[in-house]
Amino acid sequence: MHAILVWILYPFLFTAALAMFFFGLSLVLPQAGFVARILVSYLALVACAIYGVTVSLIARPFGLQHSAQYATGRAFEFVMKYGAGINVIIEDPENYLNTVRPAVFIGPHQTELDILMLGAVFPTHCSVTAKASLKRIPVLGWFMALSGTVFIDRGNSKSARGAMQGAADEMKRKSQSVWMFPEGTRSYAEEPGLLPFKKGAFHLAVQAGVPIVPVVVANYSDVLFVKKYRFNGGNLRVKVLKPIETKNLTSEDVDELVINTRNTMITTMAELTAKQRGKPVHIDPKLGLSNVGVVKASGVEATTSALP
Repeated sequence: MHAILVWILYPFLFTAALAMFFFGLSLVLPQAGFVARILVSYLALVACAIYGVTVSLIARPFGLQHSAQYATGRAFEFVMKYGAGINVIIEDPENYLNTVRPAVFIGPHQTELDILMLGAVFPTHCSVTAKASLKRIPVLGWFMALSGTVFIDRGNSKSARGAMQGAADEMKRKSQSVWMFPEGTRSYAEEPGLLPFKKGAFHLAVQAGVPIVPVVVANYSDVLFVKKYRFNGGNLRVKVLKPIETKNLTSEDVDELVINTRNTMITTMAELTAKQRGKPVHIDPKLGLSNVGVVKASGVEATTSALP
C-alpha cells in the first residue's frame, strides 16, 4: 500500500513543483504561464478523476450515482478557480439548469477547457453521452459506467436516429438529462462561431420528447488559444438560453431545428463575446450563420442582417 501511495504521490508532487516554477518564471517570461496552467489543469483532472471514482462508488449503493459527474465537475471548477485563476460566470436568471429535467443540454466545443465550463454548469441528474466502446477503457470507462453515463452504440445501428433510441428510452425511464456537444469536435476558433452541427443531440431530444437547452459560452481565446501558446487567468462567460420544446416534433423537423438552434447560439455567442471583451467582435466567416445571414456585433449587441 505504501509503495502504491509513493508511486502516485511523487509524480503528483513533482508536477506541482514544476507548475510553481513555471508560474514564477512567467513573471519575466509570460509564455511560461501557458506551461504552468497546462500542468495545473492536468493535476486537477487527475485529482478530480480519483475523487469522482470514489464518489461514484460511495453513491452507487444509494442510487445516487447520477450525481457523481455533477460532484466531480464542481470539484474541478473549484480547483481551477484557485489553482489557475479561471472563473466561470453563469447567466441563468430563470434557473433552467436546475429546473428543466429531463433535457438535452447542448453547448459549443471550443477547446479542452470546456471541461471546466462543464464543471461549473453541469446540472444534477445529468450525464455526458459517450460511445459504447469507451466502456472498455480502464479507469475512464469504469468512471463513466459507475457515474451513469448514457452510452450510444452506433455499432448496432445504421442511422443516428436508431443509435439514439436506447439513450432516449434510458432518459425517460430514469428522468435523466444528458449533455452533448453537437459540433462533435473542438473548433479552436479565435473568434465567435460554431462548426456545423451533427444531428444526434436533436434526434435524441425529439425521440425522448424532451426539451433542448442551449448553453452558450463566449469565445474565450483571450484565456486559452493553443495555437499562440496563450493560457491566461480570466473569465469564461456562459449564458443558458430558453429551452426549446420538441414534444410535437418528428424526425422530419430535425434539419430545421438544427439550423435555427445553431443560428441562435452563434448570435448569442457574438453578444457574449462582445460583452466579455468590451469591444465589437467579428464572427469567424467559416463558422458563421446558416442560411439566414451574417452577424454584425457592436459593443454588447449583435444583430442579424440578411445576405443579399
